[in-house]
Amino acid sequence: MPAPQGARSNYKNRPVEPVDHGLGRSRGGWTTKIHLVVDGLGRPLTIRITPGQAGDNPQLLPLLDDLAVPVRDAAATTHRSHPDAVLADKAYSHPSTRKALRRRGIRAVIPEKSDQIAHRKAKASKGGRPPAFDATAYRRRNVVERCFNKMKEWRGIATRYDKLAVTFLGGVVLASIVRCWLR
Repeated sequence: MPAPQGARSNYKNRPVEPVDHGLGRSRGGWTTKIHLVVDGLGRPLTIRITPGQAGDNPQLLPLLDDLAVPVRDAAATTHRSHPDAVLADKAYSHPSTRKALRRRGIRAVIPEKSDQIAHRKAKASKGGRPPAFDATAYRRRNVVERCFNKMKEWRGIATRYDKLAVTFLGGVVLASIVRCWLR
């Protein structure tokens, strides 16, 4: 039986998921991304939740804005607002990100994407120099991946059982405290 004229069909004009739920379509279905800034020991310092289809690169600067790095001097009780270096994967490799990190005085240890390399080489001498990359320092990026693995040992984090993003974020924070801070 056809739908009456003027009525909405079941497959068009679906309600959009509210932004605060942190759910989005990705290749594997409905997913959520967890963005972390961790210290050298793998302890999360800032956490953000975004929908699965959201890009990683736009989240880097807001994560750094939320960050307060403890000063290593035992006599100092202050925090500085930025780390010495940022180790990130290729998803964060964008000229605007590198420029923003340079303005903040942060060293970017981010490998260049293959399409960016090809584009720069196609421009020949006008393409400029490749960005500096410290392969030795980049080896420490596994600390971030190990932190993710520790948190995802909790089934609720690995599978996202919670409907609301605030509930899921609370679970991520709790998992990071128990798995990473209280070892």
